[in-house]
Amino acid sequence: MSVAPGLQPESWHLVSLLEQAPGLQALGGTLADLADEGHPVVVGTADLKYSNGLVRFQERHPDKYIQFGISEQHMVSTAAGLATTGLKPYVATFASFMALLACEQIRTDVAYTQQPVRLIGHHTGITLGFYGTSHHATEDLAVTRSIAGLTVIAPADTAALTAALRATVDHPGPVYFRIGRGRDPDVYPAGTTLEVGKAIEHSTGDDLTLIATGSMVHPTLEAAARLNADGHSVGVLDMHTIKPLDEDAVLKAAQRSRKLMTVEEHNTLGGLGGAVAEVLTEHGIPARLHRHGIRDQYSLIGPPTRLYAHYRLDAAGIEAEAREALLSPKP
Repeated sequence: MSVAPGLQPESWHLVSLLEQAPGLQALGGTLADLADEGHPVVVGTADLKYSNGLVRFQERHPDKYIQFGISEQHMVSTAAGLATTGLKPYVATFASFMALLACEQIRTDVAYTQQPVRLIGHHTGITLGFYGTSHHATEDLAVTRSIAGLTVIAPADTAALTAALRATVDHPGPVYFRIGRGRDPDVYPAGTTLEVGKAIEHSTGDDLTLIATGSMVHPTLEAAARLNADGHSVGVLDMHTIKPLDEDAVLKAAQRSRKLMTVEEHNTLGGLGGAVAEVLTEHGIPARLHRHGIRDQYSLIGPPTRLYAHYRLDAAGIEAEAREALLSPKP
């Protein structure tokens, strides 16, 4: 295990965990690459450089790295100020602190002024398990997508995160990235690309289209494979961009499939399910949407794997939820 010079022994276990999280390595590494390529990138975090992998950036560009300590609101406001000088600030902390604690600063200092700040909310949803309600982030999509002028992206894996960072490097306004623990199973090959606001269609289905985002894409693909093997016709969309939502993809799926089902590691109110419901309503599509996620409650405390099973957000749970949706008498 390589340890950065001056790193205290008590931090070694954090580096070890980081080395097992390719998504976090990709975050720090990709931002460092962008700086190497001449982009005016500066990076900041709120005392979490090991948890989010930005220690990788610090090692390569210490003069462009800012440690804000436990001061998330100050970090976001400072990022807005740095952006006015021509820099491109990327700031990161736990999603619960970024989207909820610093919501006012995101809205007023960053989005209202349309500064090109990149807000990275990591360890989203219920990935922090034992840390409890204060650290779980099951409301952040609802909050961020309601802020005018803020783009919201939830990549599915390491390759998608790298692609999203590169696709938005010259985006003129602010962006909120919603990422997990950096340990999501691979969905896409290295070097993949994505287009902001354009969903990725993995397959089409006559019976059901599953529309998933972020950490839920991989288990949704597994669930769809099981359903198709059982004789159903089930398609999958990766709705990596929550805002602007790919309305054309939603409408196309609604025209083809008898039913739709959204899957998100988030409250079923206000997130991906809410965004899809808005599109269907605005276009006069008869209601045939099943929203799957955490149903308007504070998530329990426990190991993430147990929580995913409890909320039916693993492959088996998504499959069971989809079967119920397919059997439902609702249109």
